[in-house]
Amino acid sequence: MVAEPSAPGAIRGLQVGATTVMAVLNVTDDSFSDGGAWNDADRALTACTRMLAAGAHVVDIGGQSTRPGAADISAAEEMQRVVPVVQAIRRHLGSDPVLSIDTFRAAVAEAALAAGADWINDVSGGAHDPAMLPLVARHGCPCVLMHRRGDSRTMNALAHYRDVVAEVEAELLERVRKALAAGVKRSQLLLDPGLGFAKTTAHNLALLERLPRLTRHGLPLLVGPSRKRFIGEILEQPDPLQRSWGTAAAVCRAIAGGAAVVRVHDVGPMLQVARMADALWPR
Repeated sequence: MVAEPSAPGAIRGLQVGATTVMAVLNVTDDSFSDGGAWNDADRALTACTRMLAAGAHVVDIGGQSTRPGAADISAAEEMQRVVPVVQAIRRHLGSDPVLSIDTFRAAVAEAALAAGADWINDVSGGAHDPAMLPLVARHGCPCVLMHRRGDSRTMNALAHYRDVVAEVEAELLERVRKALAAGVKRSQLLLDPGLGFAKTTAHNLALLERLPRLTRHGLPLLVGPSRKRFIGEILEQPDPLQRSWGTAAAVCRAIAGGAAVVRVHDVGPMLQVARMADALWPR
């Protein structure tokens, strides 16, 4: 499925001719690098304000950790975490910030959209909850379809591929087919190869090296390497907070490979990386 690109600027928050920087705002107790840091509405609002001031184009709000081994919480608890944050941001910062809700549950996504979220970022690619893709179609909102096998408990055991790039591509295109069949428009979709999700370090490096293969289908590509374990393994750095330089290199490689969006924790420094990479590899 090779297609012409969607119209530039069709997705609110997506930059035209430059890399879009998506900031990570986890309102969780157990995310791998910032769990517990922003898990109430006031602290999350402060963090969001700082991320926007640093230049973030989109803020991705998540209430369920998706790291390997993370325990599931209920949809009700996830909603209690994220909806007040979205409401607080809209109440204090207005309609301008572009907000994404990082969830694989349709009920949570719907509640967040009602509170003022703009995008849905689904790590399951719409596969976890059969109500998700019809919800996306109904609301007409942008949606990130990420590649993942299994869930937080099982994905590491499923990291087996003959050709990781070809298989990730095929599985993402199947998720696109499912989305279109559910009534979602191509112009709503972004793809994410899911670095670190059912992937080894070698798999992640292969995906970054051959990223142009995933950009040829005319859909914007989101890449999220920020602070991830494969960077720690290469750098021999167990502390995720000490992986900024490795993240910068991965972000640069993603942009050189055609990524339209990079999802990061350290907004200010990574915005500089993105701007320099855009100058080196203009679109």
